[in-house]
Amino acid sequence: MTATVIDGKAFAATVRGKVAEHVTRLKEVHGITPGLAVVLVGEDPASQVYVRSKGKMTAEVGMNSYEHKLDVDTSEEALLALIDQLNNDPAVHGILVQLPLPDHLDSDLVINSIDPAKDVDGFHISNVGLLGTGQKSMVPCTPLGCLMMLRDHLGSLSGLNAVVVGRSNIVGKPMAQLLLGDSCTVTIAHSRTKDLPAVVRQADIVVAAVGRPQMIPGDWIKPGATVIDVGINRIEKPEGGTRLVGDVDYDSCAAVAGAITPVPGGVGPMTIACLLANTVTACSRANGLKEPEGLTA
Repeated sequence: MTATVIDGKAFAATVRGKVAEHVTRLKEVHGITPGLAVVLVGEDPASQVYVRSKGKMTAEVGMNSYEHKLDVDTSEEALLALIDQLNNDPAVHGILVQLPLPDHLDSDLVINSIDPAKDVDGFHISNVGLLGTGQKSMVPCTPLGCLMMLRDHLGSLSGLNAVVVGRSNIVGKPMAQLLLGDSCTVTIAHSRTKDLPAVVRQADIVVAAVGRPQMIPGDWIKPGATVIDVGINRIEKPEGGTRLVGDVDYDSCAAVAGAITPVPGGVGPMTIACLLANTVTACSRANGLKEPEGLTA
């Protein structure tokens, strides 16, 4: 068996196209332009790249992009004051504070100061609680992207066994909640799981989000299973230099699975696409308008 490759780059382009169509309708019919504010504290190189990419794609789909770049030594008081300003700005429908923050800033305090209705990362404790109880919420972007790809490839997920390897607040836990919401039978596995290979082998859907390069080999995968690899790890190449790999051993897993996401080009592109989708959803909710179909859980 050779797995079908789930092309996240192409699927993300489709999602961005749907977002752009909805933005156009909001402008033409309602005179509203969705706005996304991104706050970057410090000069972390990876964060700077992410912020530039988010700004570019926000503009490409026709939304307003507001970037706030703050010095690395910005005080907590000043950062919270900026967030309060954005919370009260009607032109801003989504607020994202780029993580990680410098060590002197309390990330939980900062995230929970964002208006939950504008929390397009889905990290606010209110959104976590709403998702966990099956209510309407802002959904974290990476798990949302995984769910969209699973629905697109498999159709109904009802009754399937799903194993999420990894229990982070950003991916693992919300991914499990989303799969439960689609009526999967869900197991969250982690470093203390007994006989992890046997647990993973029961899964029709494997979501690998553990942050360990190539941890899951092909002989852990049930034949025909769908494998979603969230991991992005940089490893040394034998001939020198580095390359990106996921949390699964791609070649051995692709020989067994029914479908698999590559790294790079799988889940990664979906994260920013879902950030844009969340911003449109937040804008629609803020204005009492119908939410765009297919762009949220």
